[in-house]
Amino acid sequence: MPKMKTKSGAKKRFRVRPGGTVKRGQAFKRHILTKKSTKNKRHLRGPTAVHETNMGHMAQMLPFAGL
Repeated sequence: MPKMKTKSGAKKRFRVRPGGTVKRGQAFKRHILTKKSTKNKRHLRGPTAVHETNMGHMAQMLPFAGL
């Protein structure tokens, strides 16, 4: 039986909070910002939580995170 491994891309992009939720960065904030409004860019600031419907995928990608 091979060892279980954490997805290396996932461990760089997600952090598990003490309450069991997973913190992620917002998408659509890297480039092509000139056509986006200032309000839109402002609302993309800061981290957000992974939706509960995706937590099963997170548990598979981060098997040692205790999800």
